[in-house]
Amino acid sequence: MVLAEMIKILRRELIYFWYYFTIQTEQIIWYWIFGMALGSLISVFGKEKIHALFVKMQNTKIGIFGIVPASLLGIASPLCMYGTIPIAASFSEKGMAEEWIAAFVMSSILLNPQLIFYSAALGIPALVIRITVCFLLGITSGICVRLFFRNKPFFKFAEFENMANRDTDPNPFIRYIKNFGRNIKATWLYFLIGIILSVLFQRYVPQDLFAGLFLNNRGFGVLMAAAIGVPLYACGGGTIPLLQAWLQSGMTLGSASAFMITGQALKITNLGAVKIVLGIKHFIIFLLFTIIFAVLSGLAIDLIFNFNVVDNNILNTL
Repeated sequence: MVLAEMIKILRRELIYFWYYFTIQTEQIIWYWIFGMALGSLISVFGKEKIHALFVKMQNTKIGIFGIVPASLLGIASPLCMYGTIPIAASFSEKGMAEEWIAAFVMSSILLNPQLIFYSAALGIPALVIRITVCFLLGITSGICVRLFFRNKPFFKFAEFENMANRDTDPNPFIRYIKNFGRNIKATWLYFLIGIILSVLFQRYVPQDLFAGLFLNNRGFGVLMAAAIGVPLYACGGGTIPLLQAWLQSGMTLGSASAFMITGQALKITNLGAVKIVLGIKHFIIFLLFTIIFAVLSGLAIDLIFNFNVVDNNILNTL
């Protein structure tokens, strides 16, 4: 009797799991596929143009204001952390200002075209906030390097110079297919894990509890989101299903933003490379700077959107 009841419960839970899994996959999978297709397209056919444009900026006289296009070009770059650093090393060899490199590297770590496409699944407000905050964090990084490290080097690129480019096939179509295949290979497992975690969350975590945790304790919610971003964040696209479920359950946009910043910038796969490039002292500065910016920007976002809600309620009563 007990075994039969356990089998019945297990069967019921598997049906629920498959139901939520199917719905979640249908909602997100096309963003994942098209995001990878777009990222591979830019990587194969537009990467060199983006980097050439960045180098061309060096001949201009825009000074500190170069951090603005540098941050934008970092967002446009489709490379991962281990692809961004060798490019940044080549920029450094050419004598590019370190504040420009800082803005480029930080923005490139935080965001890329395919991740922008993924993030559209979270809704327009979350997408706009993610792009804006990443852009501002890139600019702020450049300003800080300019102010505090103007007369001394901030980066140590020696170990990452002259790393091989894997997009070398003479046939552009074959290059694209290979790049797209590498993207699938690198992200499919994290995408699947993200879907599974999202399903488990929706099934077993009470929405009222989660909403109360983030919505009624906004300051604490932002701090907690920034803290859990580091251990939970393995792949940008893989966390989108989980974030989608969290936002639907009451997570604020500020908490989501803090999670995306600390998770993407401080994920375990990035930290080793960052430590080598920065050295231990600058690495600690990087950690503190990223966490502080994530928390403050998350609090500011919640404050702004809270005021917008209040203003809308007032207008509706007039």
